[in-house]
Amino acid sequence: MNSTIPAKNIPTKALVVESPKRPFVLKDVILDEVRPDEVLVEMKYTGLCHTDIVVQEGAIPVGIYPAVLGHEGAGTVRRVGSNVQDKSLKEGDTVLLSFSSCQNCSTCKENRNGACSRMTDINFGGARGLEPSSSPISLPDGTPVRGQFFGQSSLSKLAVVSERSIVKCDASPEDLPFLAPLGCGYLTGAGTVFNILRPKKDSKFVIFGMGAVGLAACLAAKAEGVEIIVAVDIVDEKLELAKSLGATHSINTKITPDLEAGLREFFPDGVDRVLDTTGVRILQQSGLNALAHEGILAIVGVSRPGNTIEIDPLKFMMNCNRVIGMIEGEANPAQIVPRLVQLYRDGKFPVDRLSKIYPAGAIDQALEELHSGKVIKPVISWEDVQ
Repeated sequence: MNSTIPAKNIPTKALVVESPKRPFVLKDVILDEVRPDEVLVEMKYTGLCHTDIVVQEGAIPVGIYPAVLGHEGAGTVRRVGSNVQDKSLKEGDTVLLSFSSCQNCSTCKENRNGACSRMTDINFGGARGLEPSSSPISLPDGTPVRGQFFGQSSLSKLAVVSERSIVKCDASPEDLPFLAPLGCGYLTGAGTVFNILRPKKDSKFVIFGMGAVGLAACLAAKAEGVEIIVAVDIVDEKLELAKSLGATHSINTKITPDLEAGLREFFPDGVDRVLDTTGVRILQQSGLNALAHEGILAIVGVSRPGNTIEIDPLKFMMNCNRVIGMIEGEANPAQIVPRLVQLYRDGKFPVDRLSKIYPAGAIDQALEELHSGKVIKPVISWEDVQ
């Protein structure tokens, strides 16, 4: 046990959201002692994910506020609960954190944990339960703070983490900041390619949105040997980055607003696989309309309520098309995260080119540069937080 960390009532600092639409503020908080199935992790780095921002803005409810978000953590184990199932896990181990799942439903037993039947209530409601009193975090005055977001609430120097969110990782300190986002954003993009779309070498694969998820999908497709990868975005710099990472074609929809026509100019018979990471209905509709025979449209981008795409039932049936919506690429973190780490080591998943590191006190700058498109994946460093 690390002698600098007390056995209970653990003080630390976290980026706290007081209420929906309020900023992330670095504050003192108090953690409970770990329960038997939990692990105390000292965060080194935390990726900022679009889902954190959507929740902070109030678009997805998480129960009580104030809240500590964050679900792409990377750090060092400081304490292991007495009943944690992985008996090899010990103090000092490097770990990556991902989403949590029940591990008991039919999809979890099929290693499709991202499709867990309790995905929403476990990750958004809290792994310890839905009541405020169950949270492992509080303010110094005793006010409960929503904790264990995605099993971790890793926008914190220290976090009490569900064992179901832990993936051991043999990573060097130099690589760790670039690997932190494997737990969600990169996992979603790559997992959708590996598990859902499964493009063939000669597939015509189109990706809408060159953010972290879209670029991870591009890298995964390239690693799988896919020879035709089309990047779609409205920012030329992102499209150029995508082409440097493996995309063979690009379309800027500000220049080519009729996306279906733009795709059919390249591929008159249509495209085989489309991944939408944007949630933009008009893009999803164009992707559906551009599908070739047995083409698949996979949707991971959250659409606004009421946004729907129109399907011609006869054409859809005759073309044997499919539209699939999924979460976290239907992946099992314990399997896909080590696979992605190995691809990174082999030079086939160079996510270090997507990240920029910010100290925890510069969270506002990180968010501004993410929104402006200056950075693909902001990663928060906890190095200077005491």
